[in-house]
Amino acid sequence: MSQAEYTNSRRRYWDDFSDDLPERWKGIRHYYLHRLTSSYRFLVPEGMRVLELGCGQGDLLAALRPAYGVGVDFSAKMIAHGRNRFPQVHFHEGDVHCVDLGETFDYIILSDLVGDLWDVQKVLASVLRHCHPGTRVLINSYSRVWEIPRKIAEVLGVARPQPAQNWFTGDDIENLLYLSGFDTIRTTTDILCPVYVPLLAALLNRYLVKLWPFRLFAMTYFFVSRPKPGVPNGPEPVVSVIVAARNEEGNVPAIFERVPRMGGGTELIFVEGGSQDDTWGAIEREMPRYPHLDVKLFKQPGKGKGDAVRTGFREATGGILMILDADLTVPPEDLPRFYEIVRNGTAEFANGVRLVYPMEDRAMRFFNHIGNRFFSFAFSWLLGQRIKDTLCSTKVFSRDNYAQIAANRAYFGDFDPFGDFDLIFGAAKLNLKIVDVPVRYGERKYGETNIQRWRHGVILLRMVLTAMRRIKFV
Repeated sequence: MSQAEYTNSRRRYWDDFSDDLPERWKGIRHYYLHRLTSSYRFLVPEGMRVLELGCGQGDLLAALRPAYGVGVDFSAKMIAHGRNRFPQVHFHEGDVHCVDLGETFDYIILSDLVGDLWDVQKVLASVLRHCHPGTRVLINSYSRVWEIPRKIAEVLGVARPQPAQNWFTGDDIENLLYLSGFDTIRTTTDILCPVYVPLLAALLNRYLVKLWPFRLFAMTYFFVSRPKPGVPNGPEPVVSVIVAARNEEGNVPAIFERVPRMGGGTELIFVEGGSQDDTWGAIEREMPRYPHLDVKLFKQPGKGKGDAVRTGFREATGGILMILDADLTVPPEDLPRFYEIVRNGTAEFANGVRLVYPMEDRAMRFFNHIGNRFFSFAFSWLLGQRIKDTLCSTKVFSRDNYAQIAANRAYFGDFDPFGDFDLIFGAAKLNLKIVDVPVRYGERKYGETNIQRWRHGVILLRMVLTAMRRIKFV
């Protein structure tokens, strides 16, 4: 069979499906489609530019409430029904193997499509033409585990017979994405029970499907990917280094001396948080000694390190934002490597990691070290991306990505006194590419740590519960 014959047979099938859409098929599929739509609404914020390939009548696309939604399908009858039902959606009739709309989108969706395609790699090449650097490509596909149950359901008449499908493994799809120029950010499983069963369906599809061994039997894989980063162009951005400083008088001279110049220039922003020593005065005394530096000094309006960091971000003017701990346990000399991986697109959120290289003897107490190991495992599992160290303050990202995190902060609420989880959870929710960057962790030379092992450990457990409720089990 040629590609043209294959495509024509598929087109006839979906035209017939559109004409014949019996209520019993619609009813059986209703819960599955509702669950699928909920998963996509978690992944795609409202008000985005969204393209869906293989959109059918546009139900999913319309449910996402895009600012600009475009649907492409090769079934003329599906498209005709869609235009009548959703006039706000821009429908195009065409073969997704060769579509070229001449524009880019924030999100591109292929829902239950790859199993029906002649050449997935060719379609993904079409997808790449419609991507900008920040585009997210979302794919869901039936798991191969469900191939035989699906056939049995067709024989029993509880599922509509369908043409032969591509039954891919998760690794197959990740490999196709890689070959086509995409970088997979995360993979999740969804749907153990595709029909509504009171209480049981919610238990299986919201919770158990995310846990081993139940996830091995999931009906659907979800893939979130982005275009592989290209060579950066344009002028080097200015870098804003935010230093939350409370009781750090003795460290201030070294901060001025050691923070390097990066990119198109370095802006050093201090936010002083009600110190008991003369941190404010120490900063004021150093500023005239470094006239070549762009230094700003602010009083923290609220409490907690998170509030101080957010104050610094509000006042920053740089295109890349960095957090540097005032205790200098992470060397400022390491900041340029963070700059490079964010600048070249390797990371969209660069997260410092203290747990790779050996530490100085008194850099981290034993139980703190054990706790950090535990929470790195917990948060990596909860967020779906590797996070080896959640409480290293050195984090770097672009101003644009921080703006997205801040705009979506209401989803989690004001829950984080540290500031680290507000940023990490926000980045994970937006499917930013998080990359761990190992650093050498040294002992504090002046003052005492503000971390209280047991009280803050309880707060960290609350962070775990927040991530379970708002990210993992949704």
